Amino acid sequence: MALSYADAEPGSQIPAKSYRATRLDLVKYAGASGDFNVIHWNERLARAVGLPDVIAHGMYTMAQAGRLVTEWAGGDPGAVTEFGVRFSAMVPVPDDDHGATIEVSGTVKEKLGDGRVAVELTARSGGTKVLTRARAVVRLP
Repeated sequence: MALSYADAEPGSQIPAKSYRATRLDLVKYAGASGDFNVIHWNERLARAVGLPDVIAHGMYTMAQAGRLVTEWAGGDPGAVTEFGVRFSAMVPVPDDDHGATIEVSGTVKEKLGDGRVAVELTARSGGTKVLTRARAVVRLP
């Protein structure tokens, strides 16, 4: 059963969830998005331009925050009526069996009326905050 508007009180926590980002995930995302920038799949070239390793696409990282909110809203992507972030750090993705982990959590900040709530999101990877000003407006039943 999906969360209801009545249950989403300011201060309510959206439990943290971890999402993996592997090199294979980045290649799949590149194919879906059309963003084939070599820094997202070629370690040698990523390091040549001063990066610590291959890095996840910013929009891939943002999508994981959107995924948390969508899952919290009962799996309905149409429930997310506004969504925005600022990127504050990169997510390096090592070439191993584990990749990187992006941990996302949230807090209901306010009820906006008409069944909508504002949610503040936090996303971290490797102990570093990778998104700032991450905010979503979600319509709940």
